[in-house]
Amino acid sequence: LSLCSIQGAMMDNRFATALVIACVLSLISTIYMAASIGTDFWYEYHTLSPAENVSEAGRSILEEFDSKEAEDLHRQNNLFCNGTVGLWRRCITVPKNPHWYISPETDMTTNCISFSLSDQFMEKYIEPGNHNSGTDLNRTYLWRLQFLLPFVSIGLMGFGALIGVCACACRSLYPAIATGVLHFLAGLCTLGLVGCYVAGIELLHKKLPLPDDVRGEFGWSFCLACVSAPLQFMAAALFIWAARTNRKEFTLLKAYRVA
Repeated sequence: LSLCSIQGAMMDNRFATALVIACVLSLISTIYMAASIGTDFWYEYHTLSPAENVSEAGRSILEEFDSKEAEDLHRQNNLFCNGTVGLWRRCITVPKNPHWYISPETDMTTNCISFSLSDQFMEKYIEPGNHNSGTDLNRTYLWRLQFLLPFVSIGLMGFGALIGVCACACRSLYPAIATGVLHFLAGLCTLGLVGCYVAGIELLHKKLPLPDDVRGEFGWSFCLACVSAPLQFMAAALFIWAARTNRKEFTLLKAYRVA
C-alpha cells in the first residue's frame, strides 16, 4: 500500500507540473494574440527615397489619406510612404510641416484610419479601386477570415479555460482533454489567420506591385500571432497528455491495488 501511495504521489506531481506549464503557455499565447489584434504593425512599408522627397509630398499625401472620398486604391498607394497595416487600422507617417527648411526626421506625424465593421466585410475588387471590375472572391474571403479567426481563437481558449476551472473544482483531470482539444482548435484558427494574412498580402501586391523605392515587410504584430500558434499547440498537447495518461495510470494502479 505504501508503494502504491508513493506511485500515486509521483503521478500527481508529474501531472500537476504538466498542467501548470500548459496553463502558463495558454496565458502567454492569449496575451500575444490580444496584443497582436490590438496593434497596427502586421505589415510595414518603408520608403527608401530621400527624406526631402518625402517632405515635399507629405502634405498632399496626408490630405488625400484623410479624405473620406478616397478609394482603397489611393489609401493603399499612400501606405507605400512609411505606412503600417493592422487588422483594424491603417496608418501613415509623414512630415508634419513639409517645408524645405525643416528637417523632416524631427517633425513627423502619424495619421490612422480605422476599419468599421462594414469595411471588414466589404467586397474586394479584381482591380483595386475599380468598382466595375467585379468581385475578387479570393481576397474578399481571405480578408473576412483574417478578421474573424483571431476572435474565434481567443473565444476557444477562453471556453477551454472555463472548462479547466470546472475541472479544478471537480478535482478531476478528465475535463482537461476538452481543454486540450479546444486549445488545438484555437491553434488551427491562429495558424489559419497567419496563412490568410500572408496570402492576402501576396495577392494584393500582385495587383499593386511595390514601387522600386519602397520596401515591405511583416511587422512585430504579425510575429506575435506566429508565435501564439505553436504555444497553443504545445498547451493542447500537455493538457491532453496529462488527462489521458493520468486516466490510464489511475486505472492500472486501481487494478494493482485490487489484485
